[in-house]
Amino acid sequence: MTASPLTVPGDSGATDGQHLSADLAMDAVTLHVGDLELMSSYYENALALAPIEEKARVDGEVHRVLGRGAVPFVRLVATPGLPAVDPRQAGLFHTAFLFEDQASLAGTVLRAAQDPRSRFVGSSDHLVSEAFYFADPEGNGIELYRDRPRDQWTWSGGQVAMDTLFLDPDEYLRRHLTDDVATSPGLRPGIVGHVHLQVGDVDAARAFYVETLGFETTVGTHPGALFAAAGGYHHHVAMNSWNSRGAGPRATSLGLADVAITVPGRDDLDALTGRLTAARSQFADDGRSVSVTDPWGTPVTISLPGTSTEELLAR
Repeated sequence: MTASPLTVPGDSGATDGQHLSADLAMDAVTLHVGDLELMSSYYENALALAPIEEKARVDGEVHRVLGRGAVPFVRLVATPGLPAVDPRQAGLFHTAFLFEDQASLAGTVLRAAQDPRSRFVGSSDHLVSEAFYFADPEGNGIELYRDRPRDQWTWSGGQVAMDTLFLDPDEYLRRHLTDDVATSPGLRPGIVGHVHLQVGDVDAARAFYVETLGFETTVGTHPGALFAAAGGYHHHVAMNSWNSRGAGPRATSLGLADVAITVPGRDDLDALTGRLTAARSQFADDGRSVSVTDPWGTPVTISLPGTSTEELLAR
């Protein structure tokens, strides 16, 4: 993947063998979609993304990557005929797209709100960030957010203070929207900041995402939820059982197909495979990426940087 000028810097790039690198990045999320043209049009118009590349496979399955500039945000896989997203199953709660400032966020929020296919879910001040929530036409959750500066975050006992406070969307747009961003929000950079998952059991999610993959817990006291990150970020992944408590592995359906993470070097993958081996987890290692499946059947791919869009399409 081509690097974005917008990054989530970690506190340290060192690999200690027990944790994922502070310099990891979340990569494009893959969605199974029933109507490729509808969903592609939605992400182009509502989120100001542009098609980067697509590939038709021999089995007729079409993969399309969309993003801003050369930075992929989402990979859509045309799989008509699959069951619809079930909000009670494990899977995707939302994909969170991070923008560099309030104007960039406001411009994308306006575009999303103006698209009649969007469903506005809400907006919140989380202390570490300001966020707006939507659902796409097939029921996949979307968060659009910007981070407050790190020196405004409050840490205690290794956990970051987060809350859910009222954030008035109309007032936010009035204060922060500028004419240039309103007309061309797609010119402003963005990245996938974090991925929030629905799981059947938070303790099992902790065992996989924290104890095995190597994320570090950043908020572990919120009822029915767990937030985790690398490098002192507020969270790269979150897992909740609010709607899906007790859910088991899901059958293939529309919605989340895989979660992708990029780490700096092969030593990071070696440390990861050591943890996976110790946990007796089955995984695949092709030299440039390691693939493993979480307890609810979601593939997680951890790759080296420089993964091309062609390789992303081939996953």
